[in-house]
Amino acid sequence: MGWREHYKERKVNAAEAVGRIGGGSHVVLAHCAGEPAALTRAMVENADRYDNVVIHHMVRLGPIDYATPGLEKKCRVEPWFSGINARAAISEGRGDFAPVFFHEVPILIRAGRLGCDVALISVSPPDENGFVSTGVSVDYTHQAVRTAQYVVAQVNPRMPRTLGESFLHVTEIDAFVEAEDELFEVTPPKITDVERAIGEHCASLVENGSTLQLGIGAIPDAVMLFLKDKKDIGIHSEMIADGTLELYNSGVINNALKSENKGKMTVTFLMGTRALYDFAHDNPAIEVRPVDYVNHPITISRQYKMVCINSAMQVDLMGQVNAEAIGFNQFSGVGGQVDFVRGASMAEGGKSIIAMPSVTVKKDGTAISKIVSSLDEGAPVTTSRCDVDYVVTEFGIAAMKGKSLRQRAKNLIQIAYPDARDSLKEEFERRFKEKL
Repeated sequence: MGWREHYKERKVNAAEAVGRIGGGSHVVLAHCAGEPAALTRAMVENADRYDNVVIHHMVRLGPIDYATPGLEKKCRVEPWFSGINARAAISEGRGDFAPVFFHEVPILIRAGRLGCDVALISVSPPDENGFVSTGVSVDYTHQAVRTAQYVVAQVNPRMPRTLGESFLHVTEIDAFVEAEDELFEVTPPKITDVERAIGEHCASLVENGSTLQLGIGAIPDAVMLFLKDKKDIGIHSEMIADGTLELYNSGVINNALKSENKGKMTVTFLMGTRALYDFAHDNPAIEVRPVDYVNHPITISRQYKMVCINSAMQVDLMGQVNAEAIGFNQFSGVGGQVDFVRGASMAEGGKSIIAMPSVTVKKDGTAISKIVSSLDEGAPVTTSRCDVDYVVTEFGIAAMKGKSLRQRAKNLIQIAYPDARDSLKEEFERRFKEKL
């Protein structure tokens, strides 16, 4: 049987495709903008058919849907990265959370330690040779396809055809649902004076010829503003967003001096606007590869002058970083932060940066310092004090590597929110028996 016959015989509607998911199945959703929206909608519409189906994913940009109260005995959410569509379910006991380093997700799926009976993915239409592209989401998607007993693909003409290791042959897929959906988008945020100051401090640590890992949000975009005079910048990052495009088009990002994958921006997924997705379509400048390659600390360590920039919710006076929870409440996840922090620390000339505003401003206007004497009760240590390298706020840069606990605390207090410094100094004096 040729691939066209295989494809034709397995075309079904969304309800029929998800109706075949058996009770107790572990369902893995493709990541982020690669989520097959038509299939998740169909799962919710057909939830009464299910019994204790467990749904796994990293970042989701879609609505709450299957995590809605009342559906937990039908569809139970157990993500590897929490978000607005899963936080309530986790905190209320209607779901659960599995901490995991991003680069280990496909490794643990392959080893059978993360459940994966069903894979729901989104792909581009097949080419003349029967290959589809998973486009904006390679990461763990390909391993899920190869492990799952049942694979359903939403064939979406809006999915870009990315190059690298994004391709699957249609014979690897059990059911096809043709449905056109706009991909989920994330609009670039407004950059405030605080983020501009943080961006300028971070950019001062980036040398010509560096290879960067950047995330999404106001701080990474602000960093880009201050890289316009740099030369020969490369990208090796779990993702890129729209902020990368201007620096690439201006020639600042040329990937010419990368130690590995020269001439290409190497990523494992894309998250941004349609402009980014259109840029990535059939573009040899972008190489999309699985996360157990891109995010593996050993891969990252091979890049000369590797610089990674990540965020945090709290940093304590020892340098311990909480990047994922508010007390006992899971807010996000580990993601790729530790992957890149450790990889960059092993790279020749590498640097890792934790960048954050000095305060969180609550809805009532109260400012809560993000540099604290101790992490909140219940909060996890995402990045250990031995791993942390530089901490940056709008007030400056605090170096951590090689510093004593006493010097770390002094450095962090200097970049803390001014109104919080007196209480931090009191803690310093109590802890170290030294007047500041």
